[in-house]
Amino acid sequence: MNKTWVLITDAERARCFERHATEHTLKELAAFVHPHASPQSEAGKGHGRTGHAGTQFEPQTEVHAKERANFARELANYVNEGVAEDRCHALVLIATSPMLGELRTHLSHEAEKWVLASIASDLTHYSGHELEIRVNDGLSGC
Repeated sequence: MNKTWVLITDAERARCFERHATEHTLKELAAFVHPHASPQSEAGKGHGRTGHAGTQFEPQTEVHAKERANFARELANYVNEGVAEDRCHALVLIATSPMLGELRTHLSHEAEKWVLASIASDLTHYSGHELEIRVNDGLSGC
């Protein structure tokens, strides 16, 4: 039986489901949480080009982009392992727009071949039957 994995993610949390083809139900396989680095950890006071007399701050957007890339890499590794170990035979990626692009760049060549659909949407706040309905609606056009 072909197993389809559905990965639903934003920049801070993700859930991976197995979607059963006949009844379109979702069985949760894994959940991930990746809180952003605290502003003090990377975007704090620095002495870079300003010397010791002033302060220098790293732009917040760069910190968020780095954290998103790290989380995307973690999720892609999970999916890549699932494909390599033959635990899934198709992939559906549902993610916020920036995360979707980042995630796709970290997928292995083999995993990329199994992607049935990539949907730019944030479904991370839904669960149960409501989530199943929204996933089915998103896949109806595919």
